[in-house]
Amino acid sequence: MLFERLRKPSHRILLIGLVMPWLSAPVLAETDSAKASKQSEVLIAELAEDESVEDVEQSAPLQTKGKDNKARKPETPQGGAGIDTPSAGSRKVAPNIDLKQVAPPPEAQVSAPTDTDADAAESEAMATEAVAEPEPQPEIREGKVFTLLDNDVMPGTSTRLAWTPRIQIAGLSQTTPVLVVNGINAGPTLCLTGAIHGDELNGIEIIRQTMYDLNPEKLSGTVVGVPIVNLPGFQQGSRYLPDRRDLNRHFPGSPNGSLADRIAHSLFENVIRKCDMLVDIHTGSLKRTNLPQLRADMNNPDVAEFTRGFDRMAVVHSSGSAGMLRTAAVEAGIRTVTLEAGESHRIQQHQISAGVNSLTSLMERQGMISRMFVWGDPEPVYYDSDWIRADHGGILFSEIELGAKVSEGEILGYVSDPITNAQHPIRSTTDGRVIGMAVDQVVMAGFAAYHIGTEAEVPGE
Repeated sequence: MLFERLRKPSHRILLIGLVMPWLSAPVLAETDSAKASKQSEVLIAELAEDESVEDVEQSAPLQTKGKDNKARKPETPQGGAGIDTPSAGSRKVAPNIDLKQVAPPPEAQVSAPTDTDADAAESEAMATEAVAEPEPQPEIREGKVFTLLDNDVMPGTSTRLAWTPRIQIAGLSQTTPVLVVNGINAGPTLCLTGAIHGDELNGIEIIRQTMYDLNPEKLSGTVVGVPIVNLPGFQQGSRYLPDRRDLNRHFPGSPNGSLADRIAHSLFENVIRKCDMLVDIHTGSLKRTNLPQLRADMNNPDVAEFTRGFDRMAVVHSSGSAGMLRTAAVEAGIRTVTLEAGESHRIQQHQISAGVNSLTSLMERQGMISRMFVWGDPEPVYYDSDWIRADHGGILFSEIELGAKVSEGEILGYVSDPITNAQHPIRSTTDGRVIGMAVDQVVMAGFAAYHIGTEAEVPGE
């Protein structure tokens, strides 16, 4: 009967008369608002250089520990900002998803009904609303509700959320997946970020294996994983953003700056500040590979203590550079390290296993999980490190392997001139261990070829 009444001309005229004023008012208001808006100024930043080399070379020496050596004060409240109770309005309860199951592909958007079946579609929608049952209220578990990206993640659940910096063309915008596992019990919040450089693949797999192995029913606290931060760079196989900038030189970012500034600001404010701890995962750059290691500011007592939770992971003292995510997060009061593992453009299972093992040990040390974990022998802390550079151009042939211990004067490799057949040896300038190196390739004079870590004595100990 309802369908027949809607098809009568008199009812159609009445329905149109009621709907047209409602449709026209928002359009006029939106037009006036658009005329009043102003275009914000875009700031231009320089292209950053290689992180893996410059990060360590510019580090400040380890400071002497004394009675007055105190941890720097956080500029903002330390972590915990994401903990809230489900309340209202713009937020919604995130669906509980088993991350171990294969997610279905996104459904294609259904086109609008044509004129011939518009009345039938409207009638069906009205009938559905009449019989729809109210959604069941979420069950409150023993832990705390974790609020992220306008979603309330209930205790004892895991879910996939979506983060977007809102810098793309609106019709072509893409969202970046964010994985969340909120434990049944209260505890700290750990954040894992990967692929800030779009060509660094090992970190993506480290986060996937770590997150999908967590059981929210046995977890204390919350783990947030952003496997692919630089989604445009990842899709193009590029280290940089589409504006040719290094995202890891623009944190904590700015809402009115360059493209990199805006992405950094969005990630930092919407995700990073919600966490108590952060592990930012990287690889070597520009055809270099790194021994699994942590980069950490060992001058900061909180960060130095934090590094002790990573099993079988060497630590390289690095005070960091301005604009790095690690530097910005530490200044915000979040305990943060950079985890380096392997080389870019590759998936290396040995390096990935080392990264997953270290994150598992960290969560066990922080009381987030309880497992039969066997700790290995502690790895050294390298407070000093040097990059050995090639003095000649040619083709690099290495004589040593990653992780090898070397002595001062020992030959690390040769640079061969393919035209003159000259062989130029590269020698170590110190005793230590190869914690990073270039893969065999064409090099020019001044190219950083071998990263040698030195176990220097710690002042005051």
